[in-house]
Amino acid sequence: MRVETERKMKRWREQRWLLDQIIQTRGLDWDQGRTGKILRNCGAGVEADIREISRRVQKFTDIPREFSRAAARREELARESEAAGHEVEAREHYYVAATFYTNAMWAVYEDNNPKRIAWGEKKRECYDKFIRFAGRPIERIDLPYEGNNIAALLHLPPGLKAGEKVPCVLYIPGMDGVKEDNPLYGEPFIERGIAVLAIDGPGQGETRARGIKCTASNYEDAGKLAADYLSKRPEIDANHLAIMGSSMGSYWGPRVAAAEPRFKACAVSGVCVEPGQYTIFNTASPTFKMNYMYMSGYDDEAAFDEFAKTLTLKRVASKINCPYLIVAGEDDELCPIEFVYDFMEEVRGPKVLVVYEGEKHSIRNPRSRTLIVDWLTDRLRGKPFKAEKIFVETSGKEIRTPW
Repeated sequence: MRVETERKMKRWREQRWLLDQIIQTRGLDWDQGRTGKILRNCGAGVEADIREISRRVQKFTDIPREFSRAAARREELARESEAAGHEVEAREHYYVAATFYTNAMWAVYEDNNPKRIAWGEKKRECYDKFIRFAGRPIERIDLPYEGNNIAALLHLPPGLKAGEKVPCVLYIPGMDGVKEDNPLYGEPFIERGIAVLAIDGPGQGETRARGIKCTASNYEDAGKLAADYLSKRPEIDANHLAIMGSSMGSYWGPRVAAAEPRFKACAVSGVCVEPGQYTIFNTASPTFKMNYMYMSGYDDEAAFDEFAKTLTLKRVASKINCPYLIVAGEDDELCPIEFVYDFMEEVRGPKVLVVYEGEKHSIRNPRSRTLIVDWLTDRLRGKPFKAEKIFVETSGKEIRTPW
């Protein structure tokens, strides 16, 4: 990154040496469960890659270099496999290459950076190849917005019959996520016969590269555009739409749910519902604030701090009428749990709160993700549920209390 980018944030200037020391000690997961997400999406075949990348990453500036190198190696293997007619192997290599290019881009927070631009082009090329060999329908979608386009990917269950309609989930990634985050194999909604529209909303991924920045509320516009689009697709049952959000998607998701009644359920995890987002921007890893300053287009930190005060769900929660689920870690380091309880108290619709004892932002319990998928699936199928709070102890025991 340019010197002026590196210097625009106070904690970044003053704590970079600490950040590098922590990365050297803790590795790639110093700020969140990054390697776990990569393994979940790419499969066990990337374990050796992750070990080698982790060994070579000793400071922050190593991250884009090492991930881009690993991506280029995978891309080369993909091309060799494709040339040999081994399309399944090529599919896997292209997907992993796109994932690694995404991680290389993540560590660069500025416009017009030639490496970031080149990696973005490579990511798109590799993912297009993955789409070609995926063996199931995946389409690139552009949602027209203010003279530009919001980028999305539509995943459809394979084998749809003529005239058949299926439910659809709008997937909203976190601030460090992108629309390509759906797993290589075993996409849980697809396996349940549910389509997925994964979106790069304002400020995210390819949409940010096109110049569309995030404001406090413009994800609501993206949600409405998504609902408009899905309502016109012949394969989608427009009466059975839902939202799934993760991390900062837990801030954007409820805004969409409150503003767009066509979504019939919403479930989020890895919560970021603190009014003003003070904790994630001022006490967590400085990468979060640097990234969000880029996403929202701020180079002046004082101006961004004023903007951050507007990132609140006050007077939004009370407008959510659809079934709503939050899955949170009791010790979330990016959002104190008290703000989760405060937010849920304001929600007037039917709701469930699940809190895992001792867990942080990246919840390690694999049951948490399956819980969200099954809960949304049941809502889309019209199954009744009980509004309650569920506290999951480390032993697995569940303590349930009504709202």
